[in-house]
Amino acid sequence: MKIAIIGSGIAGLSAAYALYRDHEITLFEQDDRLGGHSHTVDMPDGFGGQVAVDTGFIVYNTHNYPNLVHLFDATGVATEASDMSFAVSIGKGNTEYFGDMPGMFAQRRNLLRPSHWLMIRDIMRFYKEAPSYLEKAREADLSIGELLAGLGYSSAFRYRHLLPMAGAIWSTPVEQVNEFPAESFINFFQNHRLLEMDLQARPVWRTVSGGSRSYVDRITRLFADHIAMGCPVRSAQRTEDGIDISFGAEILEQATFDEVIFACHPDQALAILGSGASTAERDVLGSIAYEKNRAILHTDINQMPRRKRAWASWNYIASREAHEDGPSPVALTYWMNKLQNLNTAEPALLTLNPLEEPDPAKVIGEWSYDHPQFTRAALRGQRTLGEIQGAGGVWFCGAWCGHGFHEDGAAAGFAVAKALGSPVPWSDRITEMSPSAENAAPLAPPLRGVYAAE
Repeated sequence: MKIAIIGSGIAGLSAAYALYRDHEITLFEQDDRLGGHSHTVDMPDGFGGQVAVDTGFIVYNTHNYPNLVHLFDATGVATEASDMSFAVSIGKGNTEYFGDMPGMFAQRRNLLRPSHWLMIRDIMRFYKEAPSYLEKAREADLSIGELLAGLGYSSAFRYRHLLPMAGAIWSTPVEQVNEFPAESFINFFQNHRLLEMDLQARPVWRTVSGGSRSYVDRITRLFADHIAMGCPVRSAQRTEDGIDISFGAEILEQATFDEVIFACHPDQALAILGSGASTAERDVLGSIAYEKNRAILHTDINQMPRRKRAWASWNYIASREAHEDGPSPVALTYWMNKLQNLNTAEPALLTLNPLEEPDPAKVIGEWSYDHPQFTRAALRGQRTLGEIQGAGGVWFCGAWCGHGFHEDGAAAGFAVAKALGSPVPWSDRITEMSPSAENAAPLAPPLRGVYAAE
């Protein structure tokens, strides 16, 4: 078959990898680079050389990312161990701690704070009891904020620990995390072993050696002659003969395909389909909202916790606790030296949505990334995704099909390829292991939708 794949993020690359041997594929990418959130840039190391720094996708683990692990193994991608420590700094250092037990008192004043001890007590309680809350959360359709408040958890635990950690994971403001469905929230923490009090029992995280562009290069070299880069798709129209695609940056061209895979954001897919999108497609794809995040690579240590002993790989920075006087702006700074094992003269830091702008003289570059927001509407949309898959030869995949992570994008891309008759060799071995694969399950046959333009 002749198949168009729109978008070269992990979902599009995964679909292309699975399909290119059996079909005539064309991978369309509107930007002048491939990879989507897999975006590596070169940064001066201060010693006369350069280091490769990731600004989007950074880490994965072998427990929760089975598709990615198999893909990396199959394409010979080198990886190395990473560090996934977490720290919180609120009110310009007024409250700070590091994620392990000794680090809880990186700020000595915490020893004398009753609220800090309450937080520690509730951390132990939540990590132990959270799985038992699932039935209550499901039956009452509670948000995580409603569940925690109803169970009497302290505001210190909620706004200094759990919600900041989740906000860092999903690149989402704490106020929005508070509205996440409690059942999905707890399931995610349980599946990712984040409820383990023994940090040694948590998954071991890894990073791609040389940056994520290394894996993008290894995959795309397999079908390099079938990539149209810097080539936006303008429209897709279903016809009796297939799907007519109009594409091009300046001069519009047209081609007809048997199948089209939208491996881009849902709003982009709707824009390309235009008036040809069915009501069901508009309902499902329109339910997925995105949060835009600025990512700035720099060396300004003012974007880190005030106390060096509180520095971690992930650093949640807030001007005040989120429940005080309305919404509180928050930032997240990644210490890339720890995450990617980089040797630089000055700390390599990546800050999302800084509270104050980094020193311009220390800024390496700035980019913008969109992250899906998992509201109740979005989860309903995910559950009905199978109803529109394959309708009129049109398919959808992306990290938004699961939890929003790289594994979810890979699982969704592979699931579409499997539905089109090209499963990857490991597909049957990992379905039970991967929460992401479960979320992508509606993609599999025979749930090929019936298209009806309305």
